[in-house]
Amino acid sequence: MNWLSNKLFYTLGITLLCSGLYAQSLDQAKKLYNDGQYAEAKPAFEKLVKQSPNNGSYNHWYGVCCYETGDLEGAEKYLAVAVKRKVQEAYRYLSDVYFQTYRFDDSAEMLEEYIELLTKKKQDTQPFEEKLDLAKNTQRMVDKVEDIQIIDSMVVDKDDFLSAYILSEESGTLKNYKDFFQTSEPVNSTVYMNQKGDKIYYAHSTEGERYCLFTQSKLMDKWGDEKQLPMNINSNEDDNYPFVLSDGVTIYYASKGNGSIGGYDLFVTRYNINSDTYLAPEQLGMPFNSPYNDYMIVFDEVKGLGWFVSDRFQPEGKACVYLFIPNAAHSRVESDDPEFKRARAAIKSIKDSWKEGSSYTDLIRLAHTEIPYGEKKIEKDFDFIIGNDIVYYKLDDIKSPEARSYYEKAIALNKQIKELSGKLDELRTSYTQGNKARREQLKPTILQAEEQLNSLLEQPGELEKKARNAEINYLKNKR
Repeated sequence: MNWLSNKLFYTLGITLLCSGLYAQSLDQAKKLYNDGQYAEAKPAFEKLVKQSPNNGSYNHWYGVCCYETGDLEGAEKYLAVAVKRKVQEAYRYLSDVYFQTYRFDDSAEMLEEYIELLTKKKQDTQPFEEKLDLAKNTQRMVDKVEDIQIIDSMVVDKDDFLSAYILSEESGTLKNYKDFFQTSEPVNSTVYMNQKGDKIYYAHSTEGERYCLFTQSKLMDKWGDEKQLPMNINSNEDDNYPFVLSDGVTIYYASKGNGSIGGYDLFVTRYNINSDTYLAPEQLGMPFNSPYNDYMIVFDEVKGLGWFVSDRFQPEGKACVYLFIPNAAHSRVESDDPEFKRARAAIKSIKDSWKEGSSYTDLIRLAHTEIPYGEKKIEKDFDFIIGNDIVYYKLDDIKSPEARSYYEKAIALNKQIKELSGKLDELRTSYTQGNKARREQLKPTILQAEEQLNSLLEQPGELEKKARNAEINYLKNKR
């Protein structure tokens, strides 16, 4: 055998060996992938993608591994290649990537293409049609993102988020479920107790292993008479982390049901004393809710501040507690820039929500101050932030007659919005509880009230802006 034959056999052997190793590596990676061991499969698929960067299957598998291990940027890059190569499941995963990065319109577009592929193959489309509706509804939430000022944030361990809440005594108390009931049961919940100390709200698991909301009253110095809140509040999923305003009827809580857009979402309901029923829960908008877990929203009416928790964009085991100034008018972010609205909805930076020239140092300090019952830090009707260290709390504080006129109109509109919102809540409850004929009768009234409410929502914010500018100009001219 001459040297040429030897070289050919050597080359062929190396080629066969590499092919064998390649096949073995691919098979092993696919097995890990199919077993859900994405982190373990990821390095092998990364090598394969580098060897064949245009291979649709490799890009899909590697993109899914990126997605499942929290690398959304990498997932988008490689799944997009797989979509170009018409890999069917890549459409679904890329839609999920877009959803979690607040690109809900792109998510909907991917789902529409995915549903079309499923339809051609006569496969079930219903679950993805529901996801498509969710993506479209969530995009509408971005368009209506609420203009709240988030003045501080704190990343904490998920098990220790209550350490960031310091409520005034008048707003009640919050405790960990295990600490309150002195139990070692594995219950992940909180207990809210009202200021009088005679009523508590909390959650624990039921026989179906889902969390439901409960309440108890103190009888003869002992807690008892546990009652589960009705099923129009408790959903078929977990419901948890209740908080009740000082009025005793407005309840905020978190739910994984009731149309949640991802994990826990924040909801509000109200107790109707006359009918002994609760109104249909209303889902809060963005930035409070997100495709992640959002929970434990609390309002301290004495301090004029609120807190809520979210694990959006946080590492495993961590959550972020946001401190904010409640927006009584629920006015929306005014911008024609969709990217800016998306950033505000996602809370990319809390500074995006700050009013120009404002200082929140005193309010942040107030958030960490204990206030005994009956002692109000500041007597105020509202928080009207003008600029550096200038905050007005009453109409008489406003110096400019023009600014005062604008702000009076804003107050009147806010009152009208509150009354209309209450009316809508009652109409929606009647609609939910009514028969078909009653629903048909109520439908146009509800739609008309919703249209009227939407037309009013942005007006207080515009009037406040005019009032602020007029006051600033007035103060400048008086110097």
